[in-house]
Amino acid sequence: MDISDLREVDETCNLDWEKALSQFQNVMVSGTMGMQIKAMIMLAHQSKHAPESVLSRIIPHLTGILGDYQSNQSSGFSLQKASAYCLKCIASRGDGELAMEIGRHGAATSLLRWLSHSDGEFQEVLIKCLLVVVTFSNRSRAAVASSGGLEIIISLLDLCTDDDIRLYLLEILSALALLKDVRRALARFGGLHLLVEAASSGTMVSRERACQAIGLLGVPRRSRRMLIEIGVIPVLVELLSEGDETTKLVAGNALGVISAHVDYIRPVAQAGVISLYAELLQGLERTGKDIAEDVFCILAVAEENAIEIVGHLVRILREGDEESKASAAEVMWDLSGYKHSASVIQESGAIPILIELLRSETEEVRQNVSGACAQLSYEEADRMALAEAGAIPILIDMMLHDELEDVRDNAAEALINFAGDPLYNNRVSDAISFPSFREIQNRITFIRASNEHMARSMRRMSDWQLTWNPDHV
Repeated sequence: MDISDLREVDETCNLDWEKALSQFQNVMVSGTMGMQIKAMIMLAHQSKHAPESVLSRIIPHLTGILGDYQSNQSSGFSLQKASAYCLKCIASRGDGELAMEIGRHGAATSLLRWLSHSDGEFQEVLIKCLLVVVTFSNRSRAAVASSGGLEIIISLLDLCTDDDIRLYLLEILSALALLKDVRRALARFGGLHLLVEAASSGTMVSRERACQAIGLLGVPRRSRRMLIEIGVIPVLVELLSEGDETTKLVAGNALGVISAHVDYIRPVAQAGVISLYAELLQGLERTGKDIAEDVFCILAVAEENAIEIVGHLVRILREGDEESKASAAEVMWDLSGYKHSASVIQESGAIPILIELLRSETEEVRQNVSGACAQLSYEEADRMALAEAGAIPILIDMMLHDELEDVRDNAAEALINFAGDPLYNNRVSDAISFPSFREIQNRITFIRASNEHMARSMRRMSDWQLTWNPDHV
Protein backbone atom coordinates (compact mmCIF):
# COMPACT_ATOMS: atom_id res chain seq x y z
CA MET A 1 0.00 0.00 0.00
CA ASP A 2 1.33 3.43 -0.97
CA ILE A 3 1.71 5.78 1.99
CA SER A 4 4.15 8.18 0.35
CA ASP A 5 1.83 11.11 1.04
CA LEU A 6 2.88 10.76 4.67
CA ARG A 7 6.48 11.56 3.80
CA GLU A 8 8.40 14.40 5.46
CA VAL A 9 7.29 17.79 4.12
CA ASP A 10 8.04 21.30 5.21
CA GLU A 11 5.41 23.64 6.62
CA THR A 12 4.83 25.37 3.31
CA CYS A 13 3.71 22.18 1.53
CA ASN A 14 0.00 22.00 0.80
CA LEU A 15 -0.57 18.44 1.95
CA ASP A 16 -4.04 16.99 1.42
CA TRP A 17 -4.67 16.00 5.04
CA GLU A 18 -8.02 14.37 4.36
CA LYS A 19 -6.39 12.07 1.82
CA ALA A 20 -3.49 11.43 4.19
CA LEU A 21 -5.93 10.60 6.98
CA SER A 22 -7.74 8.10 4.78
CA GLN A 23 -4.48 6.42 3.82
CA PHE A 24 -3.34 6.32 7.45
CA GLN A 25 -6.61 4.68 8.49
CA ASN A 26 -6.26 2.08 5.74
CA VAL A 27 -2.73 1.27 6.89
CA MET A 28 -3.88 0.89 10.50
CA VAL A 29 -6.62 -1.53 9.42
CA SER A 30 -4.88 -3.69 6.83
CA GLY A 31 -1.21 -2.75 6.61
CA THR A 32 1.68 -4.84 7.85
CA MET A 33 3.25 -4.14 11.24
CA GLY A 34 6.18 -2.47 9.54
CA MET A 35 3.89 -0.21 7.51
CA GLN A 36 1.89 0.69 10.61
CA ILE A 37 5.02 1.61 12.57
CA LYS A 38 6.33 3.67 9.65
CA ALA A 39 3.01 5.48 9.27
CA MET A 40 2.85 6.35 12.99
CA ILE A 41 6.42 7.64 13.07
CA MET A 42 5.80 9.79 9.97
CA LEU A 43 2.60 11.10 11.51
CA ALA A 44 4.43 11.96 14.73
CA HIS A 45 6.96 13.99 12.73
CA GLN A 46 4.20 15.82 10.86
CA SER A 47 1.82 16.26 13.79
CA LYS A 48 2.93 19.84 14.43
CA HIS A 49 1.65 20.80 10.95
CA ALA A 50 -1.55 18.74 10.86
CA PRO A 51 -4.95 20.32 11.57
CA GLU A 52 -6.17 19.45 15.05
CA SER A 53 -9.43 18.18 13.59
CA VAL A 54 -7.49 15.54 11.66
CA LEU A 55 -5.38 14.57 14.66
CA SER A 56 -8.50 14.23 16.78
CA ARG A 57 -9.83 11.58 14.38
CA ILE A 58 -6.54 9.72 14.47
CA ILE A 59 -6.41 9.50 18.27
CA PRO A 60 -8.81 6.51 18.57
CA HIS A 61 -6.60 4.44 16.22
CA LEU A 62 -3.51 5.20 18.28
CA THR A 63 -5.11 4.59 21.68
CA GLY A 64 -6.58 1.36 20.34
CA ILE A 65 -3.10 0.10 19.40
CA LEU A 66 -1.70 1.28 22.73
CA GLY A 67 -4.38 -0.60 24.60
CA ASP A 68 -3.92 -3.87 22.68
CA TYR A 69 -2.26 -6.00 25.35
CA GLN A 70 -2.71 -9.21 23.33
CA SER A 71 -0.46 -8.13 20.44
CA ASN A 72 2.65 -10.12 19.60
CA GLN A 73 5.27 -9.12 22.16
CA SER A 74 8.06 -10.62 20.05
CA SER A 75 8.19 -7.35 18.16
CA GLY A 76 9.58 -5.70 21.29
CA PHE A 77 6.41 -3.66 21.74
CA SER A 78 7.31 -1.69 18.60
CA LEU A 79 3.67 -0.95 17.77
CA GLN A 80 2.95 0.31 21.28
CA LYS A 81 6.17 2.31 21.34
CA ALA A 82 5.30 3.99 18.04
CA SER A 83 1.73 4.75 19.16
CA ALA A 84 2.93 6.18 22.50
CA TYR A 85 5.49 8.34 20.71
CA CYS A 86 2.87 9.57 18.25
CA LEU A 87 0.36 10.29 21.03
CA LYS A 88 3.01 12.24 22.93
CA CYS A 89 3.64 14.45 19.88
CA ILE A 90 -0.08 15.01 19.34
CA ALA A 91 -0.74 15.73 23.05
CA SER A 92 1.94 18.42 22.96
CA ARG A 93 0.00 20.40 20.37
CA GLY A 94 -1.98 23.50 21.20
CA ASP A 95 -3.47 24.39 24.55
CA GLY A 96 -4.01 20.85 25.82
CA GLU A 97 -7.32 20.10 24.11
CA LEU A 98 -5.83 17.15 22.22
CA ALA A 99 -4.21 15.85 25.42
CA MET A 100 -7.63 15.88 27.06
CA GLU A 101 -9.07 14.06 24.04
CA ILE A 102 -6.38 11.41 24.44
CA GLY A 103 -7.33 11.13 28.09
CA ARG A 104 -10.97 10.61 27.21
CA HIS A 105 -9.91 7.55 25.17
CA GLY A 106 -8.25 5.96 28.22
CA ALA A 107 -4.63 6.37 27.15
CA ALA A 108 -3.40 7.06 30.69
CA THR A 109 -4.46 3.64 31.95
CA SER A 110 -2.84 1.91 28.96
CA LEU A 111 0.39 3.86 29.41
CA LEU A 112 0.47 2.93 33.07
CA ARG A 113 -0.12 -0.75 32.37
CA TRP A 114 2.72 -0.94 29.86
CA LEU A 115 4.95 1.12 32.17
CA SER A 116 4.79 -1.65 34.76
CA HIS A 117 6.30 -4.13 32.26
CA SER A 118 8.78 -2.02 30.31
CA ASP A 119 12.34 -0.81 30.42
CA GLY A 120 14.87 1.02 28.30
CA GLU A 121 13.71 3.11 25.37
CA PHE A 122 10.12 1.84 25.52
CA GLN A 123 9.84 2.89 29.16
CA GLU A 124 11.23 6.34 28.37
CA VAL A 125 8.69 6.87 25.56
CA LEU A 126 5.86 5.79 27.87
CA ILE A 127 7.01 8.14 30.64
CA LYS A 128 7.24 11.11 28.27
CA CYS A 129 3.79 10.42 26.87
CA LEU A 130 2.29 9.97 30.32
CA LEU A 131 3.82 13.26 31.44
CA VAL A 132 2.18 15.24 28.66
CA VAL A 133 -1.19 13.58 29.16
CA VAL A 134 -1.38 14.08 32.95
CA THR A 135 -0.08 17.63 32.63
CA PHE A 136 -3.15 18.72 30.68
CA SER A 137 -5.85 16.25 31.64
CA ASN A 138 -7.35 16.02 35.10
CA ARG A 139 -9.28 12.96 33.90
CA SER A 140 -6.00 11.25 33.10
CA ARG A 141 -4.55 12.20 36.49
CA ALA A 142 -7.55 10.65 38.20
CA ALA A 143 -7.25 7.51 36.05
CA VAL A 144 -3.58 7.09 36.92
CA ALA A 145 -4.19 7.69 40.62
CA SER A 146 -7.05 5.20 40.80
CA SER A 147 -5.02 2.54 38.97
CA GLY A 148 -2.10 2.45 41.41
CA GLY A 149 -0.12 4.95 39.38
CA LEU A 150 1.31 6.77 42.38
CA GLU A 151 2.90 3.59 43.69
CA ILE A 152 4.35 2.84 40.24
CA ILE A 153 5.83 6.33 39.88
CA ILE A 154 7.34 6.21 43.39
CA SER A 155 8.78 2.76 42.68
CA LEU A 156 10.36 4.00 39.45
CA LEU A 157 11.81 7.01 41.27
CA ASP A 158 13.34 4.74 43.89
CA LEU A 159 15.13 2.77 41.16
CA CYS A 160 15.88 5.56 38.69
CA THR A 161 19.53 6.42 38.01
CA ASP A 162 18.99 8.56 34.90
CA ASP A 163 18.73 12.26 35.81
CA ASP A 164 16.56 13.18 32.82
CA ILE A 165 14.09 10.35 33.39
CA ARG A 166 13.95 11.25 37.08
CA LEU A 167 12.89 14.79 36.18
CA TYR A 168 10.07 13.43 33.99
CA LEU A 169 8.89 11.20 36.82
CA LEU A 170 8.99 14.07 39.33
CA GLU A 171 6.94 16.19 36.95
CA ILE A 172 4.37 13.40 36.67
CA LEU A 173 4.30 13.26 40.47
CA SER A 174 3.71 17.01 40.73
CA ALA A 175 0.77 16.72 38.32
CA LEU A 176 -0.73 13.82 40.27
CA ALA A 177 -0.30 15.75 43.52
CA LEU A 178 -2.95 18.21 42.37
CA LEU A 179 -5.40 15.49 43.48
CA LYS A 180 -6.40 15.41 47.15
CA ASP A 181 -6.21 11.61 47.40
CA VAL A 182 -2.67 11.63 46.02
CA ARG A 183 -1.57 14.27 48.51
CA ARG A 184 -3.04 12.25 51.35
CA ALA A 185 -1.28 9.12 50.12
CA LEU A 186 2.05 10.96 49.90
CA ALA A 187 1.68 12.14 53.48
CA ARG A 188 0.53 8.75 54.69
CA PHE A 189 3.20 6.64 53.02
CA GLY A 190 6.23 8.90 53.44
CA GLY A 191 6.44 10.31 49.92
CA LEU A 192 6.57 13.99 50.85
CA HIS A 193 10.33 14.14 50.26
CA LEU A 194 9.68 13.37 46.59
CA LEU A 195 7.18 16.21 46.35
CA VAL A 196 9.72 18.59 47.89
CA GLU A 197 12.27 17.31 45.37
CA ALA A 198 9.74 17.96 42.58
CA ALA A 199 9.41 21.55 43.82
CA SER A 200 13.17 22.00 43.64
CA SER A 201 13.83 20.72 40.10
CA GLY A 202 12.29 20.45 36.66
CA THR A 203 10.33 22.99 34.67
CA MET A 204 8.93 26.01 36.48
CA VAL A 205 5.37 24.91 35.68
CA SER A 206 5.98 21.55 37.34
CA ARG A 207 7.70 23.14 40.33
CA GLU A 208 4.74 25.46 40.71
CA ARG A 209 2.35 22.49 40.77
CA ALA A 210 4.44 20.79 43.46
CA CYS A 211 4.53 24.05 45.41
CA GLN A 212 0.75 24.32 45.21
CA ALA A 213 0.41 20.77 46.55
CA ILE A 214 2.83 21.59 49.37
CA GLY A 215 0.73 24.59 50.36
CA LEU A 216 -2.36 22.41 50.56
CA LEU A 217 -0.48 19.73 52.51
CA GLY A 218 0.88 22.29 54.96
CA VAL A 219 -2.50 22.96 56.54
CA PRO A 220 -2.63 19.86 58.81
CA ARG A 221 -0.14 20.14 61.68
CA ARG A 222 1.41 16.71 61.15
CA SER A 223 2.09 17.25 57.45
CA ARG A 224 3.47 20.72 58.13
CA ARG A 225 5.93 19.35 60.65
CA MET A 226 7.04 16.61 58.25
CA LEU A 227 7.58 19.14 55.45
CA ILE A 228 9.68 21.33 57.73
CA GLU A 229 11.82 18.35 58.76
CA ILE A 230 12.33 17.34 55.10
CA GLY A 231 13.67 20.82 54.32
CA VAL A 232 10.82 22.49 52.47
CA ILE A 233 11.57 26.04 53.65
CA PRO A 234 14.70 26.70 51.50
CA VAL A 235 12.95 25.17 48.47
CA LEU A 236 9.98 27.51 48.82
CA VAL A 237 12.23 30.48 49.53
CA GLU A 238 14.15 29.80 46.32
CA LEU A 239 10.90 29.73 44.33
CA LEU A 240 9.69 32.91 46.02
CA SER A 241 12.99 34.55 45.10
CA GLU A 242 13.64 33.21 41.59
CA GLY A 243 10.34 31.90 40.23
CA ASP A 244 8.22 33.56 37.59
CA GLU A 245 5.37 35.82 38.65
CA THR A 246 2.81 33.07 39.17
CA THR A 247 5.26 30.75 40.91
CA LYS A 248 6.21 33.48 43.37
CA LEU A 249 2.56 33.85 44.34
CA VAL A 250 2.12 30.10 44.84
CA ALA A 251 5.39 29.80 46.80
CA GLY A 252 4.55 32.85 48.90
CA ASN A 253 1.18 31.38 49.78
CA ALA A 254 2.70 27.97 50.62
CA LEU A 255 5.30 29.57 52.87
CA GLY A 256 2.55 31.51 54.58
CA VAL A 257 0.72 28.27 55.31
CA ILE A 258 3.92 26.68 56.63
CA SER A 259 4.65 29.67 58.87
CA ALA A 260 1.19 29.66 60.46
CA HIS A 261 2.39 27.95 63.62
CA VAL A 262 4.28 29.47 66.51
CA ASP A 263 7.10 26.93 66.17
CA TYR A 264 7.82 27.85 62.54
CA ILE A 265 7.48 31.63 62.51
CA ARG A 266 11.13 32.22 63.34
CA PRO A 267 12.64 29.56 61.00
CA VAL A 268 10.66 30.96 58.08
CA ALA A 269 11.67 34.54 58.86
CA GLN A 270 15.31 33.57 59.37
CA ALA A 271 15.36 32.17 55.82
CA GLY A 272 15.25 35.76 54.58
CA VAL A 273 11.65 35.90 53.39
CA ILE A 274 10.58 39.26 54.82
CA SER A 275 12.26 41.28 52.09
CA LEU A 276 10.77 38.92 49.48
CA TYR A 277 7.26 39.47 50.82
CA ALA A 278 7.95 43.21 50.79
CA GLU A 279 8.57 42.83 47.04
CA LEU A 280 5.22 41.05 46.67
CA LEU A 281 3.56 43.86 48.58
CA GLN A 282 4.96 46.33 46.05
CA GLY A 283 4.19 44.16 43.03
CA LEU A 284 1.45 44.60 40.47
CA GLU A 285 -0.55 41.52 41.46
CA ARG A 286 -3.39 42.12 43.92
CA THR A 287 -3.14 38.49 45.00
CA GLY A 288 0.54 38.99 45.85
CA LYS A 289 -0.28 41.99 48.00
CA ASP A 290 -2.96 40.02 49.84
CA ILE A 291 -0.57 37.13 50.47
CA ALA A 292 2.17 39.46 51.72
CA GLU A 293 -0.26 41.25 54.06
CA ASP A 294 -1.42 37.96 55.57
CA VAL A 295 2.08 36.55 56.01
CA PHE A 296 3.40 39.76 57.55
CA CYS A 297 0.60 39.56 60.14
CA ILE A 298 1.71 36.01 60.96
CA LEU A 299 5.44 36.68 61.11
CA ALA A 300 5.05 39.87 63.13
CA VAL A 301 3.89 37.81 66.11
CA ALA A 302 7.63 37.59 66.88
CA GLU A 303 8.90 41.03 67.89
CA GLU A 304 12.19 40.79 66.01
CA ASN A 305 10.22 40.06 62.85
CA ALA A 306 7.89 42.97 63.54
CA ILE A 307 10.87 45.34 63.66
CA GLU A 308 12.10 44.21 60.23
CA ILE A 309 8.61 44.20 58.72
CA VAL A 310 7.77 47.69 59.95
CA GLY A 311 11.07 48.92 58.50
CA HIS A 312 9.98 47.73 55.06
CA LEU A 313 6.51 49.17 55.54
CA VAL A 314 7.95 52.60 56.37
CA ARG A 315 10.07 52.50 53.22
CA ILE A 316 7.05 51.58 51.10
CA LEU A 317 4.96 54.32 52.73
CA ARG A 318 7.67 56.78 51.74
CA GLU A 319 8.60 55.52 48.28
CA GLY A 320 5.88 53.20 46.96
CA ASP A 321 3.06 53.91 44.53
CA GLU A 322 -0.40 54.63 45.87
CA GLU A 323 -1.56 51.02 45.72
CA SER A 324 1.54 49.81 47.58
CA LYS A 325 1.15 52.54 50.16
CA ALA A 326 -2.44 51.44 50.74
CA SER A 327 -1.30 47.84 51.26
CA ALA A 328 1.52 48.88 53.59
CA ALA A 329 -0.88 51.05 55.60
CA GLU A 330 -3.30 48.13 55.90
CA VAL A 331 -0.55 45.94 57.35
CA MET A 332 0.43 48.78 59.67
CA TRP A 333 -3.21 48.96 60.76
CA ASP A 334 -3.20 45.25 61.60
CA LEU A 335 0.16 45.34 63.37
CA SER A 336 -0.76 48.37 65.47
CA GLY A 337 -3.09 46.09 67.41
CA TYR A 338 -0.20 43.81 68.50
CA LYS A 339 1.00 44.60 72.00
CA HIS A 340 4.69 44.75 71.12
CA SER A 341 4.17 46.40 67.72
CA ALA A 342 2.92 49.70 69.12
CA SER A 343 6.38 50.65 70.36
CA VAL A 344 7.97 49.22 67.22
CA ILE A 345 5.81 51.43 64.99
CA GLN A 346 6.47 54.51 67.09
CA GLU A 347 10.24 53.96 67.14
CA SER A 348 10.32 53.32 63.38
CA GLY A 349 9.30 56.90 62.58
CA ALA A 350 6.16 55.68 60.85
CA ILE A 351 3.69 57.97 62.64
CA PRO A 352 4.67 61.29 60.97
CA ILE A 353 4.50 59.53 57.59
CA LEU A 354 1.06 58.15 58.39
CA ILE A 355 -0.17 61.63 59.37
CA GLU A 356 1.11 63.05 56.09
CA LEU A 357 -0.73 60.30 54.18
CA LEU A 358 -4.02 61.21 55.87
CA ARG A 359 -4.19 63.96 53.23
CA SER A 360 -3.82 61.46 50.37
CA GLU A 361 -6.18 61.81 47.42
CA THR A 362 -6.41 58.01 47.20
CA GLU A 363 -9.44 56.71 49.10
CA GLU A 364 -7.90 53.35 50.01
CA VAL A 365 -4.79 55.05 51.40
CA ARG A 366 -6.87 57.40 53.55
CA GLN A 367 -9.07 54.56 54.77
CA ASN A 368 -6.17 52.32 55.82
CA VAL A 369 -4.04 55.11 57.27
CA SER A 370 -6.96 56.50 59.28
CA GLY A 371 -7.65 52.96 60.52
CA ALA A 372 -4.04 52.64 61.64
CA CYS A 373 -4.23 55.98 63.44
CA ALA A 374 -7.46 54.92 65.15
CA GLN A 375 -5.84 51.72 66.39
CA LEU A 376 -2.68 53.52 67.54
CA SER A 377 -4.76 56.07 69.46
CA TYR A 378 -5.66 53.46 72.07
CA GLU A 379 -2.12 53.62 73.53
CA GLU A 380 -1.07 56.68 75.54
CA ALA A 381 2.42 56.92 74.06
CA ASP A 382 1.08 56.60 70.53
CA ARG A 383 -1.60 59.24 71.17
CA MET A 384 1.17 61.59 72.18
CA ALA A 385 3.17 60.77 69.04
CA LEU A 386 0.06 61.27 66.88
CA ALA A 387 -0.71 64.62 68.53
CA GLU A 388 2.86 65.83 68.16
CA ALA A 389 2.75 64.94 64.47
CA GLY A 390 -0.33 67.15 64.02
CA ALA A 391 -2.95 64.43 63.75
CA ILE A 392 -5.80 66.02 65.74
CA PRO A 393 -6.84 68.88 63.38
CA ILE A 394 -6.53 66.57 60.37
CA LEU A 395 -8.68 63.90 62.04
CA ILE A 396 -11.32 66.50 62.95
CA ASP A 397 -11.46 67.70 59.35
CA MET A 398 -11.70 64.11 58.07
CA MET A 399 -14.51 63.28 60.50
CA LEU A 400 -16.52 66.27 59.33
CA HIS A 401 -15.82 66.35 55.62
CA ASP A 402 -14.39 63.13 54.15
CA GLU A 403 -16.74 61.54 51.63
CA LEU A 404 -15.99 57.98 52.84
CA GLU A 405 -18.02 56.76 55.80
CA ASP A 406 -15.25 54.35 56.87
CA VAL A 407 -12.73 57.19 56.96
CA ARG A 408 -15.10 59.37 59.01
CA ASP A 409 -15.65 56.47 61.41
CA ASN A 410 -11.90 55.84 61.78
CA ALA A 411 -11.23 59.52 62.44
CA ALA A 412 -14.04 59.65 65.00
CA GLU A 413 -12.77 56.52 66.73
CA ALA A 414 -9.37 58.15 67.17
CA LEU A 415 -10.96 61.38 68.40
CA ILE A 416 -13.01 59.44 70.96
CA ASN A 417 -9.76 58.13 72.41
CA PHE A 418 -8.24 61.62 72.41
CA ALA A 419 -11.36 62.96 74.13
CA GLY A 420 -10.95 60.41 76.91
CA ASP A 421 -7.39 61.60 77.58
CA PRO A 422 -7.18 64.64 79.91
CA LEU A 423 -4.15 65.88 77.96
CA TYR A 424 -6.13 66.27 74.74
CA ASN A 425 -9.76 66.64 75.79
CA ASN A 426 -9.73 70.41 75.32
CA ARG A 427 -8.23 70.11 71.84
CA VAL A 428 -11.10 67.96 70.61
CA SER A 429 -13.94 69.53 72.63
CA ASP A 430 -15.22 71.57 69.68
CA ALA A 431 -15.32 68.49 67.46
CA ILE A 432 -17.19 66.30 69.91
CA SER A 433 -19.97 68.88 70.15
CA PHE A 434 -21.00 68.29 66.53
CA PRO A 435 -24.14 66.14 66.06
CA SER A 436 -22.28 64.13 63.41
CA PHE A 437 -19.67 63.18 66.00
CA ARG A 438 -22.35 62.05 68.44
CA GLU A 439 -23.97 59.97 65.70
CA ILE A 440 -20.67 58.25 64.82
CA GLN A 441 -19.82 57.82 68.51
CA ASN A 442 -23.10 56.03 69.15
CA ARG A 443 -22.55 53.76 66.16
CA ILE A 444 -19.01 52.90 67.25
CA THR A 445 -20.18 52.24 70.81
CA PHE A 446 -22.79 49.82 69.47
CA ILE A 447 -20.20 48.10 67.25
CA ARG A 448 -17.78 47.74 70.17
CA ALA A 449 -20.49 46.18 72.33
CA SER A 450 -21.45 43.80 69.52
CA ASN A 451 -17.82 42.82 68.99
CA GLU A 452 -17.34 42.16 72.69
CA HIS A 453 -20.46 39.97 72.75
CA MET A 454 -19.18 38.09 69.70
CA ALA A 455 -15.76 37.64 71.31
CA ARG A 456 -17.35 36.15 74.43
CA SER A 457 -19.46 33.82 72.28
CA MET A 458 -16.41 32.70 70.31
CA ARG A 459 -14.51 32.02 73.54
CA ARG A 460 -17.38 29.91 74.84
CA MET A 461 -17.60 28.06 71.52
CA SER A 462 -13.85 27.43 71.54
CA ASP A 463 -14.04 26.05 75.07
CA TRP A 464 -16.89 23.76 74.00
CA GLN A 465 -14.98 22.54 70.92
CA LEU A 466 -11.99 21.69 73.05
CA THR A 467 -14.14 19.45 75.22
CA TRP A 468 -15.22 17.21 72.34
CA ASN A 469 -12.60 17.43 69.63
CA PRO A 470 -9.38 15.66 70.73
CA ASP A 471 -7.51 17.07 67.72
CA HIS A 472 -7.76 20.52 69.30
CA VAL A 473 -6.30 19.50 72.63
